[in-house]
Amino acid sequence: MTRGRVVAFVLVAVFLVVGAFVLGRVTAGVAPSPTTDSAAAGFLRDMQVHHAQAVEMALLVRDRTDDETVRTIAYDIAVTQASQSGAMYGLLDAWSLPQLASQPAMAWTELPARDGSDSGHQMDPDAPDGMPGLATAAQLDALRAATGDDAVRLFLELMIPHHEGGLEMADAVLARTDVPQVVSLATGIRRAQQAEIVVLQDLLAALPPAA
Repeated sequence: MTRGRVVAFVLVAVFLVVGAFVLGRVTAGVAPSPTTDSAAAGFLRDMQVHHAQAVEMALLVRDRTDDETVRTIAYDIAVTQASQSGAMYGLLDAWSLPQLASQPAMAWTELPARDGSDSGHQMDPDAPDGMPGLATAAQLDALRAATGDDAVRLFLELMIPHHEGGLEMADAVLARTDVPQVVSLATGIRRAQQAEIVVLQDLLAALPPAA
């Protein structure tokens, strides 16, 4: 990536994050805000962490491949998820809720569903930081070291389960909150990532066999 493209990407990303932050504050509304230990607040905090890793992986692969299709998808993932993170930060700020949780990651998923259908959404206890789909430190190191088709393959193999984990988190919060802004965010995340999974799977299937 040339210096000019790096600067352009940073400017676009900053603009979108700032805009999303402002939008998050504006749309927070005057209705009673969720509590700090609510599913809504927990989701906003944890999904920011989840999104941050997706942005990191997307930027890593853009620097390691000349495949314009992959670079475009990676750019879209990075910009979209950075923007959504800005909106999440803005909502927490507008509701005067801390950005950092006092409880462990994903503790909010143990709250019962709103319809009383279960006593908690069980997440994979072996997932990094308790968050489904997160890549491990070793996997991120491998992506940093890879180039060309190897980097693309590893990115796709990591991003598909990462998106699947995002769907799991979105489903969990949709079952546990009726806060309009969080419902809108989670629904949008679910729709976008479900569509992207199909594209990423097609790209992975089209790659030449690993050496």
